[in-house]
Amino acid sequence: MIPRLKELYFKEIQTSLKEKFGFKNLYMTPNLEKVVINMGLGLDGNDSKIIKSCEEDLANICGQKPVLTKFKKSISNFKTRKGTNAGLKVTLRKNKMYEFIDRLVNIALPRIKDFRGLSSNGFDKFGNYTFGVKEHIIFPEVNFDKVDKIRGLDITIVINSKSIEHSHELLTKLNFPFKKKGEN
Repeated sequence: MIPRLKELYFKEIQTSLKEKFGFKNLYMTPNLEKVVINMGLGLDGNDSKIIKSCEEDLANICGQKPVLTKFKKSISNFKTRKGTNAGLKVTLRKNKMYEFIDRLVNIALPRIKDFRGLSSNGFDKFGNYTFGVKEHIIFPEVNFDKVDKIRGLDITIVINSKSIEHSHELLTKLNFPFKKKGEN
């Protein structure tokens, strides 16, 4: 079964982006490549029980088992050792990516306390968009009673586009709630 957002993208959004930016064909339009979700563990990376519970939460949110990431080098100020656990990471592609973005935009983001919209400053020079979520419990898949500590998530949406303007327009068409110019 094709995800609702993917069907919307290929039927309506792609053609409207082609007309708006004057592309010669549909393959020049910006499209989503992957979504990467990171959860940093910090000092809790050494505790196997905490890693297991975070792994379950992230697997429930994404529908895919996360990968355990390690520190690449030791930094004494951050109390890190090379090779110890740093966090968890999930990379979503194709149908799972569209389903996750649909749940994120329509269910999870409206559940954030005092949410005024996403910042437009999260784009890098390649057109990818990155933002952070302070509470992973905004996703309905996470059982609030079993959570020992509220953790944050970093979400990166990798977009195949020529400019930041194209990427911003794509995400706006996918109903991402960006702050308007002039708002705090």
